[in-house]
Amino acid sequence: MNIVRNIFIAVFSIISSIAFCMARDIIFIEAESFSDRGGWVIDQQSMDVMGSAYMLAHGMGAPVADAHTTFEVSTKGKYRIWVRTRDWVAPWKVEGSPGKFQLLINGQQIETTFGTEGAEWHWQDGGNIRLKSGISKISMHDLSGFEGRCDAIVITNDLKFYPPNQPEELANFRHKYLGLTDKPIDAGKYDLVVVGGGMAGICTAVSAARLGCKVALIQNRPVLGGNNSSEIRVGLSGLIYQKPYTKLGSLVDEIGPVGHWKLWEAQQDSNSVRSQKIFEVIKNNPEKKEHNAGPADNYNDAKKLRIVLTEENLSLFLNTHVMNAEKAGDRIVSVTGKSIITGKEYKFRGALFADCTGDGNLGFLANADFRVGRESKSQTGEDRAPAQADRLVMGTSVQWNSVEEDTFSPFPDTNPWAVQFNENTSHKVNKGDWDWETGANRDQVVEIETIRDYALRVVYGNWDFIKNKSVEKEKFANRKLTWVAYIGGKRESRRLLGDVILKEQDIIQGIKFPDGTFTTTWDVDLHFPIRSNNFTGEPFRSRADMRKIEPYQVPYRCLYSRNVDNLFMAGRDISVTHVALGTVRVQRTTGMMGEVVGMAASVCKEQNALPRDVYSKYFTELQKLMEKGIGNPGW
Repeated sequence: MNIVRNIFIAVFSIISSIAFCMARDIIFIEAESFSDRGGWVIDQQSMDVMGSAYMLAHGMGAPVADAHTTFEVSTKGKYRIWVRTRDWVAPWKVEGSPGKFQLLINGQQIETTFGTEGAEWHWQDGGNIRLKSGISKISMHDLSGFEGRCDAIVITNDLKFYPPNQPEELANFRHKYLGLTDKPIDAGKYDLVVVGGGMAGICTAVSAARLGCKVALIQNRPVLGGNNSSEIRVGLSGLIYQKPYTKLGSLVDEIGPVGHWKLWEAQQDSNSVRSQKIFEVIKNNPEKKEHNAGPADNYNDAKKLRIVLTEENLSLFLNTHVMNAEKAGDRIVSVTGKSIITGKEYKFRGALFADCTGDGNLGFLANADFRVGRESKSQTGEDRAPAQADRLVMGTSVQWNSVEEDTFSPFPDTNPWAVQFNENTSHKVNKGDWDWETGANRDQVVEIETIRDYALRVVYGNWDFIKNKSVEKEKFANRKLTWVAYIGGKRESRRLLGDVILKEQDIIQGIKFPDGTFTTTWDVDLHFPIRSNNFTGEPFRSRADMRKIEPYQVPYRCLYSRNVDNLFMAGRDISVTHVALGTVRVQRTTGMMGEVVGMAASVCKEQNALPRDVYSKYFTELQKLMEKGIGNPGW
């Protein structure tokens, strides 16, 4: 009897254990994969640090519309809720927790208010709720409009389970419970893979595609344009159509929106057909003269997208962030991109690659040589280089704007969590331009969330003071804060090193290299943080220290990596010193870099060559293409 009883107990225990495992639900929901995002937006800027994009309630003081999605429960019962979030102002040790939000499940409000604890990303316990089996609806409900953020949600009937938070464990957990495949999806093989969809990346991809290359363009945002998109709103600067290659810039002209800088150029040659058409556009749309932080339409995202989509040799991959590069020897053979919405991974194989990320992300992943910060005077011989090398960079702008309403426009009190201002420290202006710049002493990749968040604390705190507390508040009573950038407009981070590292004295002295390509015309423009005796916090405004130049041809050897054989670069991550970056970083100039890189890629394909070979063997072929140009501006 004891034997039979023991066997029965053992079998019952096994069956019970199996039944428990089968009944155990762990439901993982990426916040950015919600089917209806409502007024929430996706932020991927710190994806390299935290491993994921997240959802942001960017309402500028007004709660955003709820986000909704559904999930399926296999077993009814009690479930525990976990939300990966943070109190985004906690790093400054201030009270207030402005990023508050709630969850609703099947219309039932979860008691916990999320985003109220912890300076770091972590899993906040949401308590327990009873659920029926089947489909349930979950909603994220913003409470403030001040940057509440949610990475992911876990719902489980294992009430003792705690989701992992360490990077590697969390990555494996995501992978498992999102049901992702072990191998990336094959996205194809290309002659050129372009990573980064700003002006440099667009021009690189379109130029190469028009010259017969099969091209993949990978962009980690839902729109193209980078700093010149409606998300960041920096106008295009720098002159195009410069000697000796007077057709370089035609693609920039075709893609770029009409605005302040085109108007300025048109005024220099007011009799041309192109100038007359520009004058007509500005006359009919005077708001387009607003260069930075203007209306969204000024940056014409749709035009950029339309031009890219019409290229039959070009495949566009939006919302895809490159996380890995695979090499064979000194060459990249593929990159892996992750969807910032679904988490799915895609492998892009290529013969050639172009880093147009601005941050030098692809070069970094491929172990390309790079620099960050200022070189010393002894290293470069530049007048404006410091005596000792340091990590100072030109910072990130978070621009903003407002409009005059017919009636009073309220704005919430941001005390104590925002940066606090008074009559002496506040800035009584209607708009924040390029000089609202933060993070010069911080790592622009690793600390970008902190850099952007500090800028938001400044913008909201300043606006609160001038609207609600200043002696001049009546002047701002009817003004409404209508736009604040939540994607930072970066100027500088990593600079990838090529066979030539351009220095300021090369430009000032007009040193001619045999492989001159695009022409830079912008002053050598360096930004420095403004430190005020009246303000004790971290600087948030900058000044420009500009040195005049004559138009200068930049050598081709600045446009490819010196130690990754098949890697081009175009944009603010090309091979220049910190000081020399001050002239080449503006977007019409970076767009011309892209035109040249696309042309060079076509030469590489035609000659079965590498980027360095274009300089040593086939530069005359590149010259012919630069003389001809690639754009169709239609003026």
